[in-house]
Amino acid sequence: MQQLLNRRGANGAFKRVSAQPAVPRRVGRVQLATRAQAAAVASEPTYSMSKVAMWGDNKRLQTQTLPIAEDTVTIRSLDWDRDRFDIEFGLENGTTYNSFLIYGADKTALVETSHEKFHGLYLDALKEELAKSGRSVDAIICSHTEPDHSGLVPAVLDLFPEATVYGSKVCIAFLQGLTHRPFKSQAVKGGDTLDLGGGHVLEFVMAPNLHWPDTMFSIDHGTGVIYTCDAFGMHYCSEQPFDADIKAIMPHYRFYYDCLMKPNAKSVTTALRKIKDWNYSLVANGHGPLLRYNVSELVGDYGRWSAALAKGPVSVAVLYASDYGFSDRLSQTLAKGITKAGVQTDMLDLLSADPQEVVAVVGRSKGLVLMTPPRDSADARTSLAALSSALKPGTKVVIAESFGGRDEPVDTLASSLVDVGAELLAPPLRLKDMPAQATYQLFEEEGTDLAQALTAKESIARKKAAMGPEVAKALARLSSGLYVVTAQHNNARSAMVASWVSQASFEPLGLTIAVAKDRAIESLMQVGDSFVLNCLGEDGYAPLLKHFLQRFGPGADRFAGVEWFPAPRTNCPVLQQGIAYMECKVVSRLETPDHWVTYCEVIEGNVSDPNARTAVHRRKVANYY
Repeated sequence: MQQLLNRRGANGAFKRVSAQPAVPRRVGRVQLATRAQAAAVASEPTYSMSKVAMWGDNKRLQTQTLPIAEDTVTIRSLDWDRDRFDIEFGLENGTTYNSFLIYGADKTALVETSHEKFHGLYLDALKEELAKSGRSVDAIICSHTEPDHSGLVPAVLDLFPEATVYGSKVCIAFLQGLTHRPFKSQAVKGGDTLDLGGGHVLEFVMAPNLHWPDTMFSIDHGTGVIYTCDAFGMHYCSEQPFDADIKAIMPHYRFYYDCLMKPNAKSVTTALRKIKDWNYSLVANGHGPLLRYNVSELVGDYGRWSAALAKGPVSVAVLYASDYGFSDRLSQTLAKGITKAGVQTDMLDLLSADPQEVVAVVGRSKGLVLMTPPRDSADARTSLAALSSALKPGTKVVIAESFGGRDEPVDTLASSLVDVGAELLAPPLRLKDMPAQATYQLFEEEGTDLAQALTAKESIARKKAAMGPEVAKALARLSSGLYVVTAQHNNARSAMVASWVSQASFEPLGLTIAVAKDRAIESLMQVGDSFVLNCLGEDGYAPLLKHFLQRFGPGADRFAGVEWFPAPRTNCPVLQQGIAYMECKVVSRLETPDHWVTYCEVIEGNVSDPNARTAVHRRKVANYY
């Protein structure tokens, strides 16, 4: 975690740019579903914007301050140009880090802080807001210690050393390691309350693994505002502070859930059950617009999406070491790959889990992911002993390094698990350098391979039973072309054979491609991403088809032995032996039960052989490719 906190020096220092003094502004009007919502937006409070500061050479940072409820103010840190989050997934519209001040009659509470890159901007906004009422911060509510929310807790404590930090027991322990200094603290548990005076009573509930092991929710019963940190958020940066434009934000809301919350679907369901009796009207999340106009629908989506995944009969235990190296991030990436294939996961922290919980989770799981814990941790040794006692013979296992500097040797772990009957899916994943995007792609693919290995027989049977044999034969009469989709982002590349491709619009020129949810390339074909559609000619297409239809191992170079060149606009691979190519940009995606229908605009293209025709693909039955 300390590596994450020290990024400011690597990315460059702040520098001010010329800007007009901030004045209160109103957002532009948006078309809403009801007159009541439209009236609500028209009466939204004004907000103030700070001057713009630059991070590095071209990343704009800004803060926004406005009241959101009685005696409650938000300070939103707008990271306008952030294009990646934790390396593994891209951002189309930047992100925000949301912080909140609650003015009780007796105490003032600060819920969350901000990312360390906002050090000057955020502290200026916080001091300016407090000066209006002559207040100081008496309580700091830390919902979890991920650096983008807790990175400025030490700086706030410098300003208000008498403030008491409230968080889960695990959270307080993490913060002590972050601050390297004594501070007043109070560990809370589910059901505990904090009375700020004037009717502002905060109640806490533990919500671990959403998506950090020490996460908790809190609600101000005086205002009906629930503080959920990462849950119910999205990476979407806008001056509109609320969820007024549901059409614009919905793809980002779902993408955020898929990346961060879907691997913890069981924890989502548990958290929703804990707060089902809470009466709240505004969700004060940690990223993106706050939820005011579509609360029941958007919170309900979490329940529906998580329940759908929980129906599967197969689960994988994902064991990691919190706050150690890259164990948190890489375990989430492995879990994301697993859930892409429709398999649920149970995330457990080796450093804080009860041994009986380890036994229960491992005992009911058909697969296991084990991130290396620190070799000098007594808690980890206890959890590993419980794991060995509960592991069923034949359990498929993935072992991966955490790159924390004190990793338990993967070969030792592998040997101990094989001795009790485990089946290693592949050699352990080793890390020689800091994780890059290709590393995260490798880990995601390994997770998908594990899930597919666990469900292969059931998947085939399910597809065959989905339709009658005559229907399957009739649907197979829909012929299609043969193509290879290629994509690249930074040092990550991928490719797949595609046949479900169709032109979808003239102006702009657009087409659709159906991409199975468990395809490796799916992560490189999000909204805003670019790719190349390569057409295979009907003469001589067999070698290329055979090459790209083979099963590639996680992280394998899919272009080894294939001639290609970078596309002029997108730099994605163009196959030398293709007869034509189109450079495309993803505009939107429509979800089906097992595919994403990806709509994209064609931005460039060329034909290498004007006389060649695209190869045609015909199937005998329609319930498999």
